Amino acid sequence: MPKTKKYRGLLLILLVLLVVIAFINLSLGSVSIPLKDILGTFFHGEVSLESHRYIISEYRLPKVFTAILTGSGLAVSGLLMQTLFRNPLAGPYVLGLSSGASLGVAILLMGASLFGGFTATILLSKWSLVLASSIGSLLVLFAVLLASSRLRDTMAILIIGLMFASLTAAVVSVLSYFSSAAQLQQYIFWSFGSLGNLAWNEVGILSIFWFVGIIIAIFCIKNLNSLLLGEQYAKSLGVSISRNRILIIISTSLLAGSITAFAGPIAFVGLAVPHLIKQVIPVNDHRIILPAVILGGAILMLICDIAAQLPGSQYTLPINAITSLIGAPVVIWLLVRKRKFLF
Repeated sequence: MPKTKKYRGLLLILLVLLVVIAFINLSLGSVSIPLKDILGTFFHGEVSLESHRYIISEYRLPKVFTAILTGSGLAVSGLLMQTLFRNPLAGPYVLGLSSGASLGVAILLMGASLFGGFTATILLSKWSLVLASSIGSLLVLFAVLLASSRLRDTMAILIIGLMFASLTAAVVSVLSYFSSAAQLQQYIFWSFGSLGNLAWNEVGILSIFWFVGIIIAIFCIKNLNSLLLGEQYAKSLGVSISRNRILIIISTSLLAGSITAFAGPIAFVGLAVPHLIKQVIPVNDHRIILPAVILGGAILMLICDIAAQLPGSQYTLPINAITSLIGAPVVIWLLVRKRKFLF
């Protein structure tokens, strides 16, 4: 009981920290906005400049929500994959979902010029990028689900996911070789990832996918705890390995696939956050780790977004570069410090 209270206290601290960093994120940027104006926007009070209300409500607040959904979703996906495959280096894109999304966007961007004129303009609209990314992720998902229904070995599914990733990367390379500089530039900009390009309706759609994916993950908590001791032990407890595996894959696909579709491929958050959280809360119980990972992923993504904005400057760095710059040293530090990952 004392340990449970301690962990609940740590979860409360993470929640408070999330709120504080969210307010800091709202205040910083190319235009510095005081806390009074942020509160005035939330509670329909007075603000020093009406433009501050517009910046917060139409740009920064959707970006904060996108960062929270993206960070928490990728972190939960990473936790699910690391538990399913019992591999500390497994991440949310280990099933090839990111590569499938990249292939869909590459085909759209590097093949749109074949249609020309008005058709090409429609194909290169914002929603077409989301649709192409989603279709690419779904095709890989269906292939992985088909493989998982026929294979009993979980590690074989991991290898199949990696092979799909290699295959789609090869096709993208071929398309890149025959593409123009402008087309390559469009694709590279998409691969950088972005949190600030979503309107409220797009944030709402992303929230639906996030909510369904998190609900499925919560539903699998008991089975995830059983998998920590191995598939044979889980079977002895009456866990249906194949059914549980499919549920975990669907949850990961909904979270990672939708995030990639709306925000682009974002690296290292899903890999690093579960290990960071296990340093703060050294338990294996997913009833505690799962909400902690949700909060930790959101906090890390908000911090990365603050760093990417270069507060006080008009420039914004690619979010994918910032997450890699922060995530890679964290993983190296954990390896050196612990010599093994905590499971």
